[in-house]
Amino acid sequence: MNTFKIRKFIFTNLFLFNLINFSYPVQPSISYGKSKEGDNLSKSYFSKFSVLKQFSEHEKFKDFLEVTKEIALEGNLNKGSQLNIQSDKQYQQDSVLYAEGNVIANYKGNTLKADFLVYDKSKGIVEAEGDVFLVLGDQVFRAEKINFDFKNNQGSFTKVKGLIKTKNLLENLDFTSYDSDNVPTVVQKIKKARVLNTPDGVNNWIFYTDELKVKNDEWLASKAIFTNDLLESDQINFVINNLKIIPRNDSLEIKTSINFLVLEDKISIPFWFGNRTIRDSEQGYLFGLQPKWFLGFDNLDKDGYFIGRRLDPIKLTDEFKLNLEPQFLIQRSIQNYTNSFVGEGKSITADKEKRDTYLSDYFALDSQIIGKLNKWDLKISKKLNSFDTAKFLDASRFKFNLSRQIDFLDSLWVKSLYGVYRDRIWNGSIGEAEVYLGYGSKLEKINTWETNGITKTEKINFGLGNFKGEDLNSKNLVSSFKGSIFYSLDQKFPIKIKEPKNKFVDNSFVYIFEPVKQGIHLDTKLAALYSLYEDGNHQEYIEFGAGPEFVFGEFKKKYFDYTRISLFPSYKLKSGESMFKFDQISDLFTLNLAFDQQLYGPILLKTDATLNLDKNSQDYGDFISSKISISLKKRSYELGVFYQPHNQSGGINFSLYGFE
Repeated sequence: MNTFKIRKFIFTNLFLFNLINFSYPVQPSISYGKSKEGDNLSKSYFSKFSVLKQFSEHEKFKDFLEVTKEIALEGNLNKGSQLNIQSDKQYQQDSVLYAEGNVIANYKGNTLKADFLVYDKSKGIVEAEGDVFLVLGDQVFRAEKINFDFKNNQGSFTKVKGLIKTKNLLENLDFTSYDSDNVPTVVQKIKKARVLNTPDGVNNWIFYTDELKVKNDEWLASKAIFTNDLLESDQINFVINNLKIIPRNDSLEIKTSINFLVLEDKISIPFWFGNRTIRDSEQGYLFGLQPKWFLGFDNLDKDGYFIGRRLDPIKLTDEFKLNLEPQFLIQRSIQNYTNSFVGEGKSITADKEKRDTYLSDYFALDSQIIGKLNKWDLKISKKLNSFDTAKFLDASRFKFNLSRQIDFLDSLWVKSLYGVYRDRIWNGSIGEAEVYLGYGSKLEKINTWETNGITKTEKINFGLGNFKGEDLNSKNLVSSFKGSIFYSLDQKFPIKIKEPKNKFVDNSFVYIFEPVKQGIHLDTKLAALYSLYEDGNHQEYIEFGAGPEFVFGEFKKKYFDYTRISLFPSYKLKSGESMFKFDQISDLFTLNLAFDQQLYGPILLKTDATLNLDKNSQDYGDFISSKISISLKKRSYELGVFYQPHNQSGGINFSLYGFE
């Protein structure tokens, strides 16, 4: 990466400053003369240079900054790259330019504004001070002072604050192509009075640091603070210690020490960020926020509670990386036995039995290989729930998926090739089922759109595979090819809706990231499936479903100001039978129930369950799936715990919400 990319990168990521908007024409007043101090560039210069304020504090908060085309000085900063400087007052002594009042510096389509600036052309040193603003593409920054030596590629920046737009981060750092006429003319405020939710990810971060140092193509900060809340509340902050960022050819390497997740400026939760690499900003994340250490619960495969540690990714090739997650099975080690495996020497489909454990049973390992194979995305996942070699086959689970987008029938589809070994599937009242071995391909399209206020989601799936799994009516394993076609159309009809006045939120929205759309909707579903097996067996169904959804409250008061109730009965008209337990169509008549309720402040209770209403089923009147959670819900984040009784699993949820 050349020095220009590094410089751009420096300015882009870590000079995040509170942007103030201006609206005034720049009228350069150029004066040339002698100065006893003009032959040296000194850090004490700003204390000797007289300052004439040209605008009031009130004028500083106007919305537009107009950049004139009048150039006070043109000089080659490096290899023909032109730095243009203009200001109210200027004085030049030899190769040193002193600029004061509404200083505007343009460099390759990027803009720097300051109260004072000194530029030593011969030494390649720039000093700027007093409300320093920097606009690089979509990135906006503010600092009190900048001192940078372009020739030696080192400098320092003090009291830095700014807005990082991560979706365009790497693009904005590219100096290889630019339009000299594409000079930013609008400077946006960093601290927002109101914001919009970005549901696809956290695309915007506000960044703070007292001092940023740049040396030898690396930039360092002893302490930096990131927040996703553009309203700049104290709901959530990420305190990053010993931050070190190293630019590479097409990526960034980020290294830190122990860091803290700070909630409400009161609760500090330590986490290990470790070493991370940013290769693509399209997903809109500055860095992955998954904690290194975590606590989980899995009663079926791991006998209950376990603790895990996510290791730093291991680079296998330029295109592939290996993720490893060793785990210690706490509950299994305490009870000294396991109920997660079949009896010794018995079939994999036999019932699980209580077995003695050894030291090797107390450890597990989750692993992933992720990468790109030409235009295909590859993901290989492996779970090993015991290191006892006698349990190896029973303790292993494996998934393989290779996928890419293709243009088919004038629309975008996802083409996938897959393989599985002992894939767990929950099949309603039938319970836990497994695909012992399977491989195949599928072609899928999901499309969501809105027509006349009606939200519609359409799914189409074509599949062909070879499977080995548990027989529907016995414990034997059976094998067969299977072809299937699936179609569904979900619709949400507004019945009586109280539309929010707008979609913006401000500091009055403490608990939610967007205004609540209150009222009544009617949800409908139409689905159809046809499956054909190697021996000529087939099963098919048509599903109809319709039910109301009620939403009340704004979620702004202290208690009981938000309620969501959803009732969704559905019925399947079915014929034929599967030969497998894992895909047998059952539970022909069901009622899906959902209930969300604000209790007090940010505390939100959520329940979701499916009730079996099929009178021909042995589980008539029972809940065949369910989930209950309680969470702390805020505008910028949500933290909660959940439990799923049907498969005896649970965990902790943590979500960040994005804004623009």
